[in-house]
Amino acid sequence: MLDDTQRHMQEDPDAVFVSTNMGSSQTYGDPFGCPCCASVFAEVLRLAEIDLIGHAQQMPRAELPGMPMPLLIENARIITMDARAPNADTLFVEDGKIVWVGMAADRPEELLAERPDAQRIDLSGKTVLPGFVEPHMHLPPLAMLHRFSNVGPNRFATSDAALAQLRADAAKLEPGDWVVGRQFDPSLQQGPDYLTKDLLDTVSTEHPVFVYNASLHLAYCNSVALHIAGIDATTEDPQGAQLGRDENGEPNGVLKAGPAMAMVARHNPKLREQNLAEACLGVFGSANRVGITTLCDQGTGTFQGLAELDLYQSLRDSGRMTARFRYSVSQAAASKWDDADIQWGKGDEWLRRTGWKIVSDGSNQGRTGLQREAFIGSDSTGMAYIEKDELDAAVEKRLREGWAICVHANGDAAIDRVLDAFAKAKAKGLDPAAKRCRIEHCSILHDEQIDKMVELGLSPSFLIGHVHYWGKAFVDDIFGPEKAAKLDRTGSCEDLGIRWTVHSDDPVTEMNPLRCIENAVTRNMWRSDQLLSPEERVPVEAALRAMTIDAAWQCHSDHEVGSLETGKFADFVVLAEDPTATEPERLSQIKVLETWVGGRQVYENSDAGAL
Repeated sequence: MLDDTQRHMQEDPDAVFVSTNMGSSQTYGDPFGCPCCASVFAEVLRLAEIDLIGHAQQMPRAELPGMPMPLLIENARIITMDARAPNADTLFVEDGKIVWVGMAADRPEELLAERPDAQRIDLSGKTVLPGFVEPHMHLPPLAMLHRFSNVGPNRFATSDAALAQLRADAAKLEPGDWVVGRQFDPSLQQGPDYLTKDLLDTVSTEHPVFVYNASLHLAYCNSVALHIAGIDATTEDPQGAQLGRDENGEPNGVLKAGPAMAMVARHNPKLREQNLAEACLGVFGSANRVGITTLCDQGTGTFQGLAELDLYQSLRDSGRMTARFRYSVSQAAASKWDDADIQWGKGDEWLRRTGWKIVSDGSNQGRTGLQREAFIGSDSTGMAYIEKDELDAAVEKRLREGWAICVHANGDAAIDRVLDAFAKAKAKGLDPAAKRCRIEHCSILHDEQIDKMVELGLSPSFLIGHVHYWGKAFVDDIFGPEKAAKLDRTGSCEDLGIRWTVHSDDPVTEMNPLRCIENAVTRNMWRSDQLLSPEERVPVEAALRAMTIDAAWQCHSDHEVGSLETGKFADFVVLAEDPTATEPERLSQIKVLETWVGGRQVYENSDAGAL
């Protein structure tokens, strides 16, 4: 089953959309793009008159709390991710940092003698790992969506079940309140390709109903929401977007692209009621529940430009952060960054600017990733979101300015262009390897491209959910088996010594490091008994490294997090089982029992009981 974006591209394979959000008039974009590719919410914020600076100013300021006392973790199975000393059973923490880690038999006698007030925790053999690092997600969009009901495929296998949840949500609301769902994905949930107004009218004819597609390419609403927005048969499509219509030209409740979504979403008072800085803290809490202690936003500036930096700083000043935060600024807002004269690396251990993000093409499942050959059943080879000479110039310019560059590239032709841009920069004496430059998603890789990555010292970060959730569609509908086998080639990169990571791209797929690790280890596909290119499977140890020390390295934070070593921050997670001794197909089912950041517990699994 194809989602609406795929259908649109098949109906008009030559369609090219000029983006008004990109860095120059020569840059092309896809209005149906993911959070990397398109500013999905910018128009909603504008029309709803939501100012992130105002939200930031409402946040009270406080000092980050310190550790009340030293902490001794004993009798644990500690996987340090430090290659020089990979195993330990004892961890001592003071003032937020690791003072000593090793085997109990080697513990210095004076360690506790000098700190008699230390809190001692016996883990009874439970597993401790460094806190997971999510190297690619999108914080402001997640904050916008965080309060809404998750009706996605991870919870509901069918659209009928998702609609039933929305009905249950409606039953709890006051009259007139909006029913809002998120993560709905018709490509993964059995049922119709669209949630039309007729279907959503079965949820409620008293409440406005609005549902975000998981890709954020589009949304769906009921008749009440259309009426509130004043949309009828005479309403023209907004520029760069489409209002879905039935055979009589009447709006059918399908809203394609940000401007169309904004026409309806801006009327939801919940958007104005919530403080997005508070919502960001809620996202951090959700990340803690799956063991994440550091996150990196890969698209800062596409939401509301420089105001996003004020939003981030308010999180830091609130004293309530429960995860460390890194971010890459988007090429789409290049002129704003240049005018503000921002620099790479600014920040501290809680908040730091670590990259310059360039989007070179779209998504493969949306048939907008730039390809060497056309997609199955189409004449389209996807889209270049930035002209080749502009890409070359941007890579050179930002490397000269000292930036670490992260380039989104999904299709193999897009990756060709990215490799060429970095090769040209290197020929001019610049060093992409020294800045730890990355290719984001890096989806379709040929052997010669991997060899070129080795030569240039580039590091890929794979959206491993492509394999799990869309692998079967890539094989059957999008690429065919031969090209689909080149998707997310973790094993080949591992064999050649390339440092690679995996990520969620949340809200494209939900943050869950253990699920990402399982996907990389098994290469299993959603609702299929087959594996996608099993030769690309990696050992669990490599996948753990990809979500800890190597992800910290990509985020320029391996000097402080990513492994459990003396002098680093005490960011760690306690698991109910040892991933290295768990069946690969059960890795995602391992329970996160506790998450600690800077020696403070920020999450405890209440279902598991006290440790």
